[in-house]
Amino acid sequence: MQLTLNRPGEYLFVRAVGANAITVVDRPLDRSFVLAPDRAIENWPVNDVAAIDAAAIAPILELAPAVVILGSGPRIVFPSQAVLAEFLKRGIGIEVMDNAAAARTYNVLVSEGRRVVAAFVLPLAA
Repeated sequence: MQLTLNRPGEYLFVRAVGANAITVVDRPLDRSFVLAPDRAIENWPVNDVAAIDAAAIAPILELAPAVVILGSGPRIVFPSQAVLAEFLKRGIGIEVMDNAAAARTYNVLVSEGRRVVAAFVLPLAA
């Protein structure tokens, strides 16, 4: 039996999640970022969920997702009610998860062809 790496070529996916970095396809990212099936927005200026505001979610909204997966770091931390309301009033679903769960969920949804965007919060390296 021959084993081959099944690597989808038509969209970006998360390969690995670590405490301080997340690997997208073959590239480790160590700063917060936003991931859509066709592009990644690197160096998203959020290092803490509490820092998410209208300016921080603007690049996410520009991608016109149907659902947003927010990876809040190593544990689940919810953004402010005002931030959640911004998505909901536009009819965009938002789910908050730790980064590992967010990566798994994003990969499943993108493989199904869903209009999903994931935003991952990573702490600044010390």
